[in-house]
Amino acid sequence: MRIRLTDNPAKMEELIMLQDDLTSGRYRTGSYKRFTIYEPKEREISALPFRDRVVHHAICAIIEPLFERKFIKDSYACRKNKGTHEASLRLSGFLRMAKQKWDKTYCLKADIAKCFHSVDHETLKNILRKTIRCQRTLLLIDEIIDSTNGHKGIPIGNLTSQLFANVYLNELDHFAKEKLKVRFYVRYLDDFILLYHDKTIVQGWRKEIEQFLREQLMLQINIKTSVFPITQGVDFVGYRTWATHKLLRKRSIIGMKKKLKKLAMLYRENSATLEDIKRVLASWLGHAQHADSYNVVKRVLKNFVLCKT
Repeated sequence: MRIRLTDNPAKMEELIMLQDDLTSGRYRTGSYKRFTIYEPKEREISALPFRDRVVHHAICAIIEPLFERKFIKDSYACRKNKGTHEASLRLSGFLRMAKQKWDKTYCLKADIAKCFHSVDHETLKNILRKTIRCQRTLLLIDEIIDSTNGHKGIPIGNLTSQLFANVYLNELDHFAKEKLKVRFYVRYLDDFILLYHDKTIVQGWRKEIEQFLREQLMLQINIKTSVFPITQGVDFVGYRTWATHKLLRKRSIIGMKKKLKKLAMLYRENSATLEDIKRVLASWLGHAQHADSYNVVKRVLKNFVLCKT
């Protein structure tokens, strides 16, 4: 919902003061409010006051187009006309092409360990300076990056953090595509997939990527990273995908069953409304419709009954 500032004099005054702080160079990031979320996994979220969010939106509006032209096609997180479903479709296409091209195909499935918390401030600043020339803009960005304690980490919750993470890992994207010459490569934020028919070469790519991340970006791959044949299915962006079909993750199905059970209990106690339940169902069904999930959805909803006490 858009706010008409003429209807909110306090916000208007705050923005005028913000403009003055930015013009004079006095702007400093406000205090973070931190809280924890538990879905889809436990994460600490950092939230800034209104004036700081305005600054972050303004910065992204200015610098994002500069980096968008540098991003590879197959990076799908936090970009216009991209997202999880486009990433999933791209992986499905790669798997089909690999199956047609080779008798056997191996997948390197990897993700960066504690990606947002591990971004090195100086490395990020140096990468940004390859593209941004305006010194005042760079000083403002430095203020945002250094607003967290220490020399590592960008807060989950900042709009700028999403862009900074993409800019940071764009270095990996170009390394994979240009140095390693990987054709079938797709990344969604800190999760990425590589496909090839020679297992030895894929394992070699893994070592080279680990070295590149360690030496150039000060990052590490999660210990769960593995190389396996694509006949096992590839777990990526919420689905388990094969060349021929796509299924929902088991934890998505189990999680939805638990959520519906809890919602039914809350509804009986008048602590949840039908609108609350409809929103949850619409979100999950929207996700499920992109997989071969007809029978699964029927099973999940079969015993879901609402009643009042």
